[in-house]
Amino acid sequence: MGRVSNKVVIITGAASGLGKADAIRLSDEGAKLVLTDINVKEGKQVVKECKNEALFFEQDVSQENSWSDLIKTTISEFGKLDVLVNNAGIARIGNIESTTTDQWRDILRVNLDSVFFGCRAAIPEMSKSGGGSIINMSSTTALIGLSPYLAYSAAKGGIRSMTKSIAIHCQEQKNNIRCNSIHPGSIFTPMVDDALKNLVGIKLMDQEDPEATRKAMGIGEPLDVANLVLFLASEESKHINGAELVIDNGATAGDASQ
Repeated sequence: MGRVSNKVVIITGAASGLGKADAIRLSDEGAKLVLTDINVKEGKQVVKECKNEALFFEQDVSQENSWSDLIKTTISEFGKLDVLVNNAGIARIGNIESTTTDQWRDILRVNLDSVFFGCRAAIPEMSKSGGGSIINMSSTTALIGLSPYLAYSAAKGGIRSMTKSIAIHCQEQKNNIRCNSIHPGSIFTPMVDDALKNLVGIKLMDQEDPEATRKAMGIGEPLDVANLVLFLASEESKHINGAELVIDNGATAGDASQ
């Protein structure tokens, strides 16, 4: 217990899925949380489930001005910022031929622009606090091709590269800020549940035993990712910077059928 005791953490997209799991796991280990989402009702419910201090901030992460307001609220409430988890994102089906310009721009706006805005806004305050950890949620789609999710893959690939550039910048500035990206494969979240329904016609939540189906399909659970977020938020990972950490049970390592 107490692996991130008294660290002040912002988590975006915290109303459900990975963000919710991150919030509860970090709260259990002593973090003070600012949780953001466009889903106000569910976001406030997550706050109630946190054991430690937490507040909810309604935010559309794609809106640049929302970030300055978020940082001001965080500093006003807790006095510092130690960790930023850029988790918010959306995924919509569309390949290179079917994706419209509006879909492309919308997905990049929410998934990629938001990470740029968040990192840029957080770094000055983290520097004042003596350093910190930025954790950017990417995906295995940044590492391999996935034709039905063109824009999503492009955005996650951008996060991967941006993370490395930010890490080097912070190293050059000697501000003691680390920046790493996490690349989950299939994890049992509402987003993945919808994707499975649309792509292969399987709705996990409608199965007789969803957990058994999840395990049989090799799909991880949000806690798997939350444990990695906790590690990167803690001082245990103080020498990890600019890394891309894959969490997919070997799915991108090779062809297990051979």
